[in-house]
Amino acid sequence: MALSAKTNYHLKRILPIGLIWLFIGWAFLWSEYAVLGDGANTPESAIRITPRIIVFASISVFAVGCLVGFIEVRLINKLFAKKSFPQKLVGKFLLYAILMFCIMLVFFILAAAIELQESIFSKNVLDRYVLFFFSITHISTAVQLLFSLIVSLLYAEISENIGQHVLLNFFTGHYHKPRVEHRMFMFVDMKDSTSIAEKIGHKTYFKLLKDYYQSFSEAIIRNYGEVYQYVGDEIVITWKLQRGLQNNNALQCFFEMKAALQKRQHRFKKEYGLLPDFKAALHIGQVTTGEIGALKKDIFFTGDVLNTTARILSLSTELQQDFLISECLANQLKVPENLCLTDLGIQSLKGKTLPIRIFAINIKEPLT
Repeated sequence: MALSAKTNYHLKRILPIGLIWLFIGWAFLWSEYAVLGDGANTPESAIRITPRIIVFASISVFAVGCLVGFIEVRLINKLFAKKSFPQKLVGKFLLYAILMFCIMLVFFILAAAIELQESIFSKNVLDRYVLFFFSITHISTAVQLLFSLIVSLLYAEISENIGQHVLLNFFTGHYHKPRVEHRMFMFVDMKDSTSIAEKIGHKTYFKLLKDYYQSFSEAIIRNYGEVYQYVGDEIVITWKLQRGLQNNNALQCFFEMKAALQKRQHRFKKEYGLLPDFKAALHIGQVTTGEIGALKKDIFFTGDVLNTTARILSLSTELQQDFLISECLANQLKVPENLCLTDLGIQSLKGKTLPIRIFAINIKEPLT
C-alpha cells in the first residue's frame, strides 16, 4: 500500500530526527564503553553494556527520537508558529525536558529489568533506579538526552526555514555536482497585490502574505510539490516531471490551492476586508540543478523553462485566464473529465523569439 503524499512528507521530517538521536546515542554509548571498558569499572548505578542492552538502547533511542519528531511536526510546532526563533527554542526545550525526564524513568527501569532479568516492579529494579537517580550516571544520561534534543530542535528549525528538500539534498550531496533534470514549474502570482498593499498598508499586507502562503501548504504537500522560492507575492513550485504528471498532481495542486483560499474566505474578509486571489502558469523543460552561492548556499535551477513560465504568466491578464499551460505540457497531460482544456492559440512571449501555443485550464461548468 503506497503512502500518501502527506504521510511521506511528514515521515521525511520525522525520521531524520530519529536518526539524529540514534547516532548521538551510539556516540555516547561508544564513549562510555571506551571509558568503562568491559564492565569491571562500571558504576553500580549504570547499566552494564551487553549486546542485548546495545540492541535495546538503539531501538529505544531511535523510537524516542521519532516520538520527539512526531510531537514536533504534528503538535508542538503549531503552538509556537508565531513565536521568534529564541522563544521557540527555549519554550520547546522546557516542554521536551519534562518529557525526557519521564522517558528516562521508563527506559531505565526497562533496561534494568532486562539486565537483572526481573520484573519491572521488583524491589531490585526500583532500588536500582533510586541509586541511578542520585548518581553521576543520571546527570550523564540527562546531558546526552538534552544534547540530542537541542540538535534535533535546531535541525527541525533549520529544515523549516530553508526547506526539507533543500536540507536533505545538502546532507546527501545530491546536487553537489550539477545534474540535468526534466522538471515542471508553476509560477503563482497574487492578483492586484500592489493595490491591496496600498489599501491595507505594508505591515498588514505582510501579515496577509503569511496567511496567504500558509493557506497553500496542505495543497502543495498533498500533491508532492516542492516550494522553490518565494519572491514577494509570487511563489514558484516545482515537481520532477513524472511526479508532476502522475495523477495530475500539478493540476490538482492549483485547484486545491484555489479551494483552500475559498475555505478561508471568511477569515480573510474579517481580518483584512478582502479575499486574495491568484493566477498561475505551468510549463515543463530541462534544467540544470546544483548547489550555488558563496556567502549563502542554495539549490539553484537554471534553464529556459523558468523564463518561459514567467512570460506565460504575464499573459494571464491579457487573456483573462487564471491558469495557463504550454502546448508541450498539454500534449503530455491526461486531462480529467471535470476539467476543460481550451486552446488560446499561438502567443508571442516578451523577450522570446519563437511564439508558443498556450492553453487555459478551467473547471467545467455543471450542466443546467
